[in-house]
Amino acid sequence: MKYLLLAGLLGAGLVAGAQSKKTSGNPIFEGWYADPEGAIINKQYWVFPTYSDRYEKQVFMDAFSSPDLITWQKHPRIIDTAAVKWANKAMWAPAIVEKDNMYYLFFAANDIQNNNETGGIGVAIADQPQGPYKDLLGKPLLDKFQNGAQPIDQFVFRDKDGQYYMIYGGWRHCNIVKLKADFTGFIPFDDGSTFKEITPKGYVEGPIMFIRDGKYYFMWSEGGWGGPNYRVAYALSNSPFGPFERIGTILQQDSTVATGAGHHSVIEVPGKDEWYIVYHRRPLGETDANHRVTCIDHMHFDKNGLIQPVKITFEGVKKHTLK
Repeated sequence: MKYLLLAGLLGAGLVAGAQSKKTSGNPIFEGWYADPEGAIINKQYWVFPTYSDRYEKQVFMDAFSSPDLITWQKHPRIIDTAAVKWANKAMWAPAIVEKDNMYYLFFAANDIQNNNETGGIGVAIADQPQGPYKDLLGKPLLDKFQNGAQPIDQFVFRDKDGQYYMIYGGWRHCNIVKLKADFTGFIPFDDGSTFKEITPKGYVEGPIMFIRDGKYYFMWSEGGWGGPNYRVAYALSNSPFGPFERIGTILQQDSTVATGAGHHSVIEVPGKDEWYIVYHRRPLGETDANHRVTCIDHMHFDKNGLIQPVKITFEGVKKHTLK
């Protein structure tokens, strides 16, 4: 992607001066954004975050794409409550899946507090990653508490056999469910259950899962999202169903850089054992809980496959173009 004029840069929603930058910088783009889902789509880096504001103003989602982690293009309002009739606030924590040349955006809405309220986890569909997305079902995919888990913070995971699972949950409980191939519902497990709880010690919200060297890495956020003790921990297992025993904290605040670092995702460079962690944090001195910004740093493993603590930086990461 090449833009020769500054006007072209700005018109495309790109950061002015980004072409001369040597690192991404943190935050990687302007604005209050949280809960970022990082992905690689069509040889571009993508980030799908929550718009960070009061619940009543969280009625849309933006996305951002980059060819090199340095220059980011904003794709505004890829979905909003006008396209999701049952949603009216608190659109949170998007998760993106590309399948059969279509794009599925999973999201939470309305921050329901009990099974009598309307809301939960929904799924939308589009023919390009920047949308516009339309509601796939016309109703939530999941609108009830199961095993104590609030239906928020969904992450969609593709296992080695091609089966998709949704891992989700707030209120200190995490479930895994088996998704139908068309993402319109769930498939019961062999024992007849639909919702399996996989909650590790310390879990609060924000789960993700990935596979490296045959091992299942399960990561989550701990502490309070509005406070300084927000952080990310992880566990390892031979199965996506656990058991997951907490190993340790790998992302947390640095009093010289930022506070409240958490609710993350990871990006693996295809064909290489190179990893990035995309997360939100709060600038130093900021007292507004909603002032969260999206950042990226490197994530490394030791010789035993354990995740090393992440150093959060102002610099971010160097330019990396996908081949």
